[in-house]
Amino acid sequence: MTARIWLAAALAAASIPAGAEPAPVPAVPAPPLATHGIVDPAAETLTLEEERYRRLTLPVLVEGSGPFAFLIDTGSQATAITREIRDAAQLAPAGTATLVGMASSRQVELAEVGRITFGTNSYTNFAAPVLEREHVGADGIIGLDALQDFRVLLDFRKATISVEDASGKEGREGFEIIVRARSRLGQLLITDALVEGVRTAVIIDTGAQASLGNLALRERIRARRAQEVITTDVNGVGIVGELAVVRSLSIEGLALTDVPLTFADAPAFAALGLNDEPVLSIGMQHLALFDRVAIDFGRKRIAFDVPADIARAIREAQRGTSYRTRF
Repeated sequence: MTARIWLAAALAAASIPAGAEPAPVPAVPAPPLATHGIVDPAAETLTLEEERYRRLTLPVLVEGSGPFAFLIDTGSQATAITREIRDAAQLAPAGTATLVGMASSRQVELAEVGRITFGTNSYTNFAAPVLEREHVGADGIIGLDALQDFRVLLDFRKATISVEDASGKEGREGFEIIVRARSRLGQLLITDALVEGVRTAVIIDTGAQASLGNLALRERIRARRAQEVITTDVNGVGIVGELAVVRSLSIEGLALTDVPLTFADAPAFAALGLNDEPVLSIGMQHLALFDRVAIDFGRKRIAFDVPADIARAIREAQRGTSYRTRF
């Protein structure tokens, strides 16, 4: 009997119009080890690299070798490696598992990993799914299993990522929006977001370029399809989605208007038990609208720092109102 793990919608590649040929993409080398990025003993800031789907990677050592370019993926249950790392490090097999991607469920091999190191942080003694680099777009994935004791801070202004001990992070630290979240299978869900007035569960998905809604959300808001797009998952399988423009998306004090979203019947939503309720996975295309995003797994909260002009409007707005910006 094999285990069942999900690498969620977070591992989706960029969407392209159905029938179109993707443009050739140059390989992205692993970034250098950023030892200069240490900012204090509790937090380590590592230089980010944008990989081919405009997601972000950081340098990781595997069994002391590397560095390799790994995604920090808050939508993935498991930390994973690619076949090239498995073979180079001669990692022992650890059985198989059913891997649930955005478009498919497939059997994958597992490998025993003694230690990975990112900055001064380590994750040890785990079985990692073995994936194909061409489907991941990086050398590996740091997933939720390795992130539960940390706060992940994406700083789009500085193009850095911090993996921090969250115990000393009590204040707002300049964040304009702080949202309480609930946990499901290690994933943090925002439960009070609104899409065209419909209450929607939101997943912050740092491993995905595109944002994706499920069919239950599409039906509730009666979204009109603009065009079909194809999104490829971590198994290399494509899923056809429907691209539409959503009139409004609101999270706490911030509302976006005319937001392009893709909708699809994704197995990853079903794996999280979210198939029948409206749910939206927010990828990098929309996370990058913020200056900073912090995901605090220990305290179950997510913080957003908006650009200065929007922050000023939020502070000046009357209590109970939201600032709206056109996407």
